[in-house]
Amino acid sequence: MTVDRELTPDVTYLGDEVHVIDTHMGGYQGITASYLIRGERPCLVETGTARSAPLVVASLAQLGVNADDLETIVVTHIHLDHAGGVGDLAKAFPRATIVVHERGARHLANPAKLLDSAHRVFGADMDRLFGELLATPPERITALGDVGTIDLGGGRALRAFHNPGHASHHIGLLDSLTGDLYTGDAAGVYVQQTADVRPATPPPDFDLALTLQSLALMRNTSPARLLFSHYGPVTDVHRVLDESEAELHYWVESVATALSTQPDVDHALAMVRENDTARHAGLYADGELLNRFEELSSTEANFNGAARWLDKQQN
Repeated sequence: MTVDRELTPDVTYLGDEVHVIDTHMGGYQGITASYLIRGERPCLVETGTARSAPLVVASLAQLGVNADDLETIVVTHIHLDHAGGVGDLAKAFPRATIVVHERGARHLANPAKLLDSAHRVFGADMDRLFGELLATPPERITALGDVGTIDLGGGRALRAFHNPGHASHHIGLLDSLTGDLYTGDAAGVYVQQTADVRPATPPPDFDLALTLQSLALMRNTSPARLLFSHYGPVTDVHRVLDESEAELHYWVESVATALSTQPDVDHALAMVRENDTARHAGLYADGELLNRFEELSSTEANFNGAARWLDKQQN
């Protein structure tokens, strides 16, 4: 693996041996993160995409974590912006155990169906954004149930819990030492530049009731800090979780209203986008920033996920 010469390791220290690695998904800065917990048993949370894997390996080397040093790679769920680099990183770190929820484990061992689905959704953009997820040997994979523990050494651990709603195979991870909660996509997408929380409601798994339950589970862990995969650390925990919940209700209600009042799906989507533009004017005023987050979590995909869930409620 070689690192694109335009992308160099981009690492920020967050304290207590926690480092955030910008994986530069699609070449964009500040939208997708991996986290290294560098302690007695170094652990990587999230891999980023397959195309990001060389950059992540270089970033870990910069932090002194070489081929035989990494103990664990854990992903919050198997979507390609979070787990697309698992196969590459499993090769680069042959001693590391790969940890994932049991609903996602088989797709890491045999990613054919996951990749077929992603190719259908992303088409020509698939290679540019993600690349191909390589299979991970099944014997390297540890599958978690509804709860689990990842040993970080020195009495420190990540407490894992099933956190569905965004995806059926999603987990949350709480650091026993710091109180850091790795949110994956369960609390949505956090835009640092504008302090906006955007929904993460793509098809086919989005379920509003389960997502709200997952937010309640996250609150109940009493986290000291939220570490968003998209993107970065948040210390204003209660405000951001409140905003995430409010945004979910607003988003689903906005999609429901648009579908019930507009003549077709295209007009409904346009209405939702117009409403969202007014609600998050600061984000929409910055075209470059908006484009980054649309690549990551598009209005159309979130609309389709909410619409699919609403349709299920009626049938």
